[in-house]
Amino acid sequence: MKSECKYSFLEAKAKIEALCAYQERCQFEINNKLISWGFNEDERSQLIADLIANRFLDEERFASAYVSGKFRIKRWGRIKIKSHLAQKHISTYSIQKALKEINLDDYWEALVHLAERKFMDLTREKDHWQKRAKLTRFLQSKGYEGDLIQDAVNHVFTTER
Repeated sequence: MKSECKYSFLEAKAKIEALCAYQERCQFEINNKLISWGFNEDERSQLIADLIANRFLDEERFASAYVSGKFRIKRWGRIKIKSHLAQKHISTYSIQKALKEINLDDYWEALVHLAERKFMDLTREKDHWQKRAKLTRFLQSKGYEGDLIQDAVNHVFTTER
């Protein structure tokens, strides 16, 4: 049973182009939007191909913008960013290329800043090992790598005494 399309093909094309012009989108998001509007596979493929041909959709550009935003604004680590991009069906090549844009010094500074801020929030925790564990779990939830987390935790504990 085919659901009724919410928009005509040309209306959908104009709306999707405006959506992509406003903010970087990935093919997965656009496909889901078109499904919710009731378009069949052929129409979705045609619209997406047109968006790619007219440079409204670009996987590498989307991955780069996503990495930049999530790192700079939310201070996510590479693991979490990579995971979220994979959920959006972004290719491994595009993910790796975008992750290389993160400056390693900025990455370390962001990690240490998060660690120091969380360390200050844990002032009521008296047990040294509990504090380390909570800090480590917090940084893991932000998506940072284990070896960097341990270095940052050691840095914070040695400088804060």
